Amino acid sequence: MFMKPSTERLIIRWLHIVGSIPVIGYIYGPVASIPQAVAAIRWVIFPLIVLSGLWLWKGYWVKRLFK
Repeated sequence: MFMKPSTERLIIRWLHIVGSIPVIGYIYGPVASIPQAVAAIRWVIFPLIVLSGLWLWKGYWVKRLFK
């Protein structure tokens, strides 16, 4: 069972936006002084933001490849 493309895009877009909040805190706030937060942002959150952005940009192309 698949969801509509518009719903999928909406969910991924909001995850992308919400996931970017810790990166903003890392850049502009005191988060950079917390080692666990820095590791989470560097190795988990930022790669997920990049992947979700790429999926929003070229996801249709990847789906077309696997059809």
